Amino acid sequence: MAQPLIRIGSGFVALALLVSAPPAVAMDASARSATDAMAQAASPQAIAEYRRKLKEYQQARAAFDEQAGAYWSSIYEKRKGRNAKRRERQAITLDDYVLTQPPAYAGPARPVSPEPEEEKPPRERKPIPVVADFLKAAAEHFQFVPQRPAAEVEFKRAYARYALASGLTREQAVRVYSFETGGSGNHDMQSGLSASRPGSRAISTAIGYNQLLTTNSVELMAEQGHELIKELTAKAAGLSGAPRKAMDHKLAVLKKMVAFSRTVPDTWSEHEKLANTPQGWAVHAMVLDVDVGPMLQTHKLLTSVHFARAKGHTRPLTAAELEMMNLTGDGTGLDMVTMPQAMRERVPTSNFFQRGGYERNPVAIRHNTVAKLLAITDERMDFNSNKPGAKELAAAF
Repeated sequence: MAQPLIRIGSGFVALALLVSAPPAVAMDASARSATDAMAQAASPQAIAEYRRKLKEYQQARAAFDEQAGAYWSSIYEKRKGRNAKRRERQAITLDDYVLTQPPAYAGPARPVSPEPEEEKPPRERKPIPVVADFLKAAAEHFQFVPQRPAAEVEFKRAYARYALASGLTREQAVRVYSFETGGSGNHDMQSGLSASRPGSRAISTAIGYNQLLTTNSVELMAEQGHELIKELTAKAAGLSGAPRKAMDHKLAVLKKMVAFSRTVPDTWSEHEKLANTPQGWAVHAMVLDVDVGPMLQTHKLLTSVHFARAKGHTRPLTAAELEMMNLTGDGTGLDMVTMPQAMRERVPTSNFFQRGGYERNPVAIRHNTVAKLLAITDERMDFNSNKPGAKELAAAF
């Protein structure tokens, strides 16, 4: 379950503007000169032609929006109907889905005005916290520094041990890792950031092998905290001396984080509010810890496995099916997972999206049936599983 809550940080943009201020001033002056020239050159005929084309565009766009609105309303109603049938344990059929693809706008493009337009200030983007922020928050609010692995393979081995013991298969863990990280991600990999792309910036708070968001970390602490505490307590019992003292401190911090995460009702929206606080950032720092991090990464996938079983889906989930639940949320993902192959070939992916999310998702648009979406997921897993990081994780099992 990966919520479509991607925000773009403004830090690099602001820095670029500050560094390049003099050239920018020159460019602004040049742009103003061009605009002034255009305004002087804009004849009454050009303005009239523009307004005619603008009216045509607006009429075409209004007609499309009416058509698209009706389509997405039908998607919503069909989804409500399926949910009601599931509550009544009734069979879901093709009639419970919209079987046509979303309408695509094919009208004229918006014309460019020959007249100068008033410049609008750039929209301010809220910065996205990064690993350094999570570590700082953990130190300030819980007096804790996550224990990082001496080498990446140490984290992978810990993840493999815990994943296998908890019921995940090697194939599920490795292929989901391959899809989520591109087959070469480390335990502290954050979505959007890459050492090979200087100047890259975070596009979400998602971190690690299964790309946990801050809200995922808070929710897992709230819902699986008892299991995490139990596992860490057992680990502490086998230690002595300085390692035992360090583990006892980590355990005490974990208990505080679990208690903090349970201060709100057990809903995604309430957990999201906590996750957007400095204390929530501190909780997210536990994803980096070599003892607790592998547990959180594992439980991120296990919640989907257990959800499917609780709903009566006894067949083991393929890695691609598990990834669908990981990306779209358990309820929506299970809707696709439980669908027979013949239905997968016919049901459009639009049935599982809100309009805005779908229109921003080129993968869902291009691979526009459930069968195609699962196929491209498998294809990317196949390709990325041959990369060094994925091979190292596979060997850890």
